Amino acid sequence: MSTNRRRERALSPKLAVVFLFALLAVLVSAAAGNAAPTAVPTPYIRGTAPLPGPVAPAARPAATMGIITATRDTGPSGTPTTLTAKRLAPNADVSLVWMTSSVAWVLDPRADSVDYIGRSVSKFGVVLARLKTDAGGSFTYRTKFPQDFGGLHDIYAVVDGVQVARGGVLITRRYQIWPKRGPVGTKINIKVSGLGSSLYESGLGVYYDNKFSGIATANWTRGVATVSIRAAGPVGRHTLVMSSAMQANYLNPAQSPIPWANLHNTTFTVTRDAGLPKTAVEWPLNVRPTISPTTTLAAENLLATSGKASLSQSRGFVTGKATLTASGLTPGTPVSIVWATVVGNRVNCVGICWVFSQVPMTTLQPNADGSLRSEITIPDGLGGWHFVQLLQNGRVMTQAPYFVQRNLISVSDRSVRRGQEITIRLKGIGWTQLDNTVAVVYDNGYIGYGCGFNSAGDVQIKVTATGVRGTHLIDLYPLLYTQNPVYATATYGMVPFLSFRRDAPGLAVGYRLPAIRLAIKIVN
Repeated sequence: MSTNRRRERALSPKLAVVFLFALLAVLVSAAAGNAAPTAVPTPYIRGTAPLPGPVAPAARPAATMGIITATRDTGPSGTPTTLTAKRLAPNADVSLVWMTSSVAWVLDPRADSVDYIGRSVSKFGVVLARLKTDAGGSFTYRTKFPQDFGGLHDIYAVVDGVQVARGGVLITRRYQIWPKRGPVGTKINIKVSGLGSSLYESGLGVYYDNKFSGIATANWTRGVATVSIRAAGPVGRHTLVMSSAMQANYLNPAQSPIPWANLHNTTFTVTRDAGLPKTAVEWPLNVRPTISPTTTLAAENLLATSGKASLSQSRGFVTGKATLTASGLTPGTPVSIVWATVVGNRVNCVGICWVFSQVPMTTLQPNADGSLRSEITIPDGLGGWHFVQLLQNGRVMTQAPYFVQRNLISVSDRSVRRGQEITIRLKGIGWTQLDNTVAVVYDNGYIGYGCGFNSAGDVQIKVTATGVRGTHLIDLYPLLYTQNPVYATATYGMVPFLSFRRDAPGLAVGYRLPAIRLAIKIVN
């Protein structure tokens, strides 16, 4: 069915009754005045290092400040050093304060969508240690560089709320890549510590044989990124480069203002072509959201009633089944079960770009006590957060949230000729800037993306088979859509997001978006 016919079907009262919500004001407007960017609280990410110490009270600088020296002032986290200061007040209590940051992803969660804005940084100090100067006004403290963001960190000696001495160290990047050899399709793990909190230090680009594979960030994980790509190409040695820049490779980092954000080169040896690896779906961590995961569509046209509704499962694929249970309804009045979603797109958008709609699912009669229980089928449409709404006399009495996950439907052919076009079909692609697109990577080279908003979550991606005879890899990654004309272009946008498992902004609002790993074989 064509996109236009699908939209007509969604909007035609003869085929699917569409109820616009109470006020035209809640129709989706792309006006900048509606934006309310929010720095979302960081969720708990397993394995992330805590702050190096308790948050320090604010302090003011002294008129003249002493110097803290470090026996080693440059190196990765864990580097041993000794900090020394002299000519301070004798027998004084000193707080040794380490300056650090927290980084938050910035989103604009609204009733009609979630927009990706960027990131924000908060700088503050933590108490690394509490010391006492000796009778001569000196102290010596042996320590190691904390596990923290990379880059320059000031260290202050604070006495009675006054910064009396200052020093600092530079945390550099450390790279770990494993394994170093294996057949086509081998998972190559990349762990980098020492990514910074400032914008130009905060991420890296991954390149395989000079092909851009995607970006890695570590905003929530305090400078530590762990990502993976797959070994591709013919038998032999291949070059793997971690770039200091994110969306375009910075080839002379030693001459930049932050030369410590250096390139890192290594190799991986493909030992053999063992045939097509199995299709795999790699999910992000299951973290607890820090903003209501059902923000989208949550409160529109909802009455204050005693009604309650729940589903036997809150996530699944289109056309899946779930059991709906409800109570607090009005006995004797039919209940219309509808699916709350949106219809529209962002292309050439001025003013209203998409509208809320309610797709009828079924009509039920509540029991004498105002309860009901029924199995429902999730409609085939957009992915992301939706609501199953229960209406009586045209008004929403209660509702239950449901997240439609993206999933692979089909690959047109796995054994192909060079130059042959392959069609990859996905369902459950959403409409927010977090989930309306998917990035496509061929043999670790980013070739483009697919979008599913206008096509009601159905994406049919066309890829041309290229390369020598043998196995070739296709990886589909989450992508942050930043082509919204309302906002200035945000960083990290429109490229494969390799750190989707631990540092994706959508995790804070319940968007668990996977990587899908495929393979084809060129036979001639």
